Order: sequence, then C-alpha cells, then structure tokens
Amino acid sequence: MFTFGEKLTGNDLKRWADLSVKYFYWGPSLSQVYSELKKLEDLDLVRSTVVCEPGIRARRVYEITHAGVGAIRAWSHSAPVELPVLKHGVVLRLWMGHLNDPEHLKFLVTEHIKNLCEIRDRAGAQAARSDRDPAWAFTALSLRWSQRYFQAEIDLARGLLEDIDTAAREYSRVEEFDEWDLPRPIAPGSWRVGEVTDGAPAAED
Repeated sequence: MFTFGEKLTGNDLKRWADLSVKYFYWGPSLSQVYSELKKLEDLDLVRSTVVCEPGIRARRVYEITHAGVGAIRAWSHSAPVELPVLKHGVVLRLWMGHLNDPEHLKFLVTEHIKNLCEIRDRAGAQAARSDRDPAWAFTALSLRWSQRYFQAEIDLARGLLEDIDTAAREYSRVEEFDEWDLPRPIAPGSWRVGEVTDGAPAAED
C-alpha cells in the first residue's frame, strides 16, 4: 500500500486492506498491522513521523523508504510461485457428511452461497471504485479477479446441492455400522492405495 505513494497511519492500512487485499489474500487485525509496522521501521523499510494539525489529534504516519521499495520490488519480482493455501470449512464438513443428514448439509451449502454472493458483490463494488484513478489499475484488476473467483465458487457450491443427493444414495449402500452408528468400511486402510508423497506415488505394501 505504501508503494502507491501515500503516507498512512496504521488505521489507514487496516481500512485499505479491508477494502482490497482481504478479497484475495488476507485481512490483518489492527494489532498485527502495528506490530508489522514496528518491525519494518526497525529494519529501515518504513519510517514514521508525527503529524500535528490545529484542532486535530496528533497522529503517526508511515511511509516507505528507498530500501523498502527495493525489498518489496525484489519480492514481487523474484518470490517463487506458490500454491494458495485452501482451508474450506464447508467442504471439510461435507467430507464428514456421514455424521450429518443430507438436508442439513444442503442448508450449510445454501448459507455458504449467500455469504459468497455478498462478498462477490462487495469485491465488484470495490473494483468499480478503483476505476477512479489510473494508479489503481492493477488494484481494479485484482478485485475483478476476486469477483470472478467468488462467482466460480458460487457455481461450484450450487453443483454440490445435487452432489449431496448422489453421495447420500451411495452412502445408503453401507451394510455395517458400529455401536456409534459409524460406517464400517469394506476394506479398512484402502485409503492408502495410490497415496502420493512429494509428487510421486508411494510404494504399496
């Protein structure tokens, strides 16, 4: 955010992150923002000054240093391309769907779709706001990608509603259950077959 040429307070950074970066990466807490600012200032990657204006409470603003620009430019150019980390709570609950009933699973997915529609629309609104300034062209690009990403997730989630019925029909074929009403697999341990480690299939016993 500092690379857009503005001096910002910690509160500014938090607000700006909530309006942009959180739609495709992460929304930090205010305490995390100030903690990172202190670390960056200790490393001379940002510097701060106290601004006093008549009738306004003094505030500390931060700006990026020459070393900071070099560091963030080097990271942006040279950091390895990593797979995004996926932690999908709804799919985790579907994975444990045998502990629930299909109609409740459909309810969970429906609520998930509602949440996705809201965040999709907010990302789209922020993208439209970014069109006001050519300096934000890549910001708008990222937010429009987020809008399409959430729409794709909505489409996938809608497909799950039918998939739940299919899975429920298949699950009805389970023949044995234990005393906790948990299914007894036909071949315990068969999940190990075809196990992949570091990109290569594991050797079978």
